[in-house]
Amino acid sequence: MPAAMASGHPNKLMLISTTLVMLGAALLLAGVASAAGNFYQDVDITWGDGRGKILDGGQLLTLSMDRSSGSGFQSRSEYLYGRFDMQLKLVPGDSAGTVTTFYLSSQGSQHDEIDFEFLGNASGEPYTVHTNVYSQGKGGREQQFRAWFDPTKDFHTYSVVWNPSHIVFYVDGVPIRDFRNMASAAVPFPTSQPMRVYASVWDAEEWATQGGRVKTDWSKAPFVASYRGFAAAGCTAGGAAECAKSNGAWMFQELDAAGQEQLRKAQATYMIYDYCTDKYRFPQGPPPECAAAK
Repeated sequence: MPAAMASGHPNKLMLISTTLVMLGAALLLAGVASAAGNFYQDVDITWGDGRGKILDGGQLLTLSMDRSSGSGFQSRSEYLYGRFDMQLKLVPGDSAGTVTTFYLSSQGSQHDEIDFEFLGNASGEPYTVHTNVYSQGKGGREQQFRAWFDPTKDFHTYSVVWNPSHIVFYVDGVPIRDFRNMASAAVPFPTSQPMRVYASVWDAEEWATQGGRVKTDWSKAPFVASYRGFAAAGCTAGGAAECAKSNGAWMFQELDAAGQEQLRKAQATYMIYDYCTDKYRFPQGPPPECAAAK
């Protein structure tokens, strides 16, 4: 701020400064952390032997995979509830057999997990957007979608909102899935295990593309996906009781009537698989959360 402006409004500046200090203290007391956009500060590249690279002063991160290895990173912070956004540009061209991921997970055999996985394709075929939710080590809750754009041409934003009532998946701000807490129907829901944010590019040619019928063409390697715009706002306090007191907007976020209509249209138009309707897997009827969600 120019000196003339600063000297003219000392009381206003003091008030602004005091307000900012008080706001920062309140966020710390609530155990709320917010991170946006610098991979040097926010993540660690955890595997890949140099195949993961942070570029542009921390604004861009690329992960690559070749026949020897894929690569991945994880957030430095753990969160219990929050909103998590990532912009991705997926592996272009013939990416059959590859999986690019952006997900949250805790550790251990009874872990919780919230998944975005992007299943590669033979050149010219659409990507599959694969979502899943694990709680207490139990997954198998897959829903899959076709992207309504080419996710290799530009960056698109993929988001997760996780709070005690809902896990909502968004693509470019459009809700595509709402997994609700159905504890009343004895359905496990992630409420107690802090999770880190993870991302990776890895080889899954046994199942990723048309159930494994289309294999990886290694002559096209390395396969490179790009990440930017990582933003995480969530509770980083030490336990569930403290995080339950968080007052971030994400803690109470749910779909209003317009959001529910967006969700309905997205699922009607773009969903290609829903475990709740898979009679082969569930011949005796769908899992309890499917009926309870109706």
